[in-house]
Amino acid sequence: MKRPLLLVLALLLSVSLFSCTSTENQAQLNEEGQQKTDEFDRETAAALVESFGSKLQSVSLQAPKDIVEKRMQENYSDFVSEALLAQWINDPINAPGRLTSSPWPDRIEILTIGELPEYAYEVKGEIIEITGTENARGRIAAKRPITLVIKEIGNGWLIDGVTLGAYEETGPVVYNNTQYGFDFSLPESWKDHRIVNDKWEGISQKNPESGKTAETGPVISIRHPQWTSQSPRQDIPIMIFTLAQWNLLQQGEFHIGAAPVGPRELARNTNYVFALPARYNYAFPTGFEEVEDILESNPLKPTEDKQ
Repeated sequence: MKRPLLLVLALLLSVSLFSCTSTENQAQLNEEGQQKTDEFDRETAAALVESFGSKLQSVSLQAPKDIVEKRMQENYSDFVSEALLAQWINDPINAPGRLTSSPWPDRIEILTIGELPEYAYEVKGEIIEITGTENARGRIAAKRPITLVIKEIGNGWLIDGVTLGAYEETGPVVYNNTQYGFDFSLPESWKDHRIVNDKWEGISQKNPESGKTAETGPVISIRHPQWTSQSPRQDIPIMIFTLAQWNLLQQGEFHIGAAPVGPRELARNTNYVFALPARYNYAFPTGFEEVEDILESNPLKPTEDKQ
């Protein structure tokens, strides 16, 4: 009599364990499935915002009202709810889009994506504005914070709310030298640059074998904030000449270094000539291409010196 009872108990225990295992497995599958769904929905929201951001430059907010409405319908209707689109058409100045011919909105860069109640997402980012020149150099002209609410409406996801922040200008950093009288414009990435002082020496051409120094003057180098002794970067060296020294150099009275060509004039004021050393980037250190791009934009502007 005991054997059948034991078999029954073992069978009941097996069913109980199988039921618990099945429940746990199903819960795990449900959780993994929800994670995959959430991940997919976030990717959908991000793709929606990025696609919408690419259309901003096509909508001129200063155009006549009928043109603004047409452009918004053409460019925004696939990404924005009907209610929000109607709101923007009635009040275009508070809508995202193109306010001026230059700079113009190029894209939306996403910073964070967060979940909201009622199955929605909040996307925080920045509208990146550029000009033709800055775009060619990989720079930006301005940033504007933007917050977007993404909801599932009908059979798809749409932007149903937008909050715009104030513009953040990202103009060039300017190094101002009051001693010799010049300003030098730099990209924003050079904000925490350092100044290194050195000097140039000119060897007399009348008796070059003697190595006698005929003239000397300062060299001011602008150094990238990421420069380290372990990983040096290209400096921007600026040689300072008095007008008399520059004239003597042009007349061949002395030479600087072994290069067959002399320094290149960048600009001058009433007392000084500012020049770039010959072969300043001969070793091609990190960042030399960026410095070349900076110099091509004529960044040095002379002012009246204070001496």
